[in-house]
Amino acid sequence: MKLDSMYQEVILDHYKHPHGRGLRDGDAEVHHVNPTCGDEITLRVKYDGTRIDDVSYEGQGCSISQASASVLNDLLVGKELAEAQKIQETFLELMQSKGRIEPDDAMEEVLEDAVAFAGVSKYPARVKCALLSWMAWKDATAQALGGADAERKTA
Repeated sequence: MKLDSMYQEVILDHYKHPHGRGLRDGDAEVHHVNPTCGDEITLRVKYDGTRIDDVSYEGQGCSISQASASVLNDLLVGKELAEAQKIQETFLELMQSKGRIEPDDAMEEVLEDAVAFAGVSKYPARVKCALLSWMAWKDATAQALGGADAERKTA
């Protein structure tokens, strides 16, 4: 099976069978909109100290934005903040690569299903779709963990 088609299947599977969808209790809630295409997400995050206890969301938009939120849920729930930040930074690096980064074994180990978005990085308009939930998580984390101090930690 060709890698691109396998990646497309991963994205479609997360879109059709989302993980974390449905807002639950949280420590913070943010609402982000991609004005370019109209994708929207409302995301809540719940922490147990610095461990991510839950990430839940409701949203509407393209398969990329909604699948990315599902993958985010899989990757971050249960992780310590420092590990979650490393995952977010790696995903951001991949998305900002404009298709120049080919995920290797080390990146696949960190990103798991999120490597499926590697092809998306070639299309700047779609990168915003893939990053919508990740930026919402970053903002919700800053809000949940105390504003400016948490913002420095997530930057």
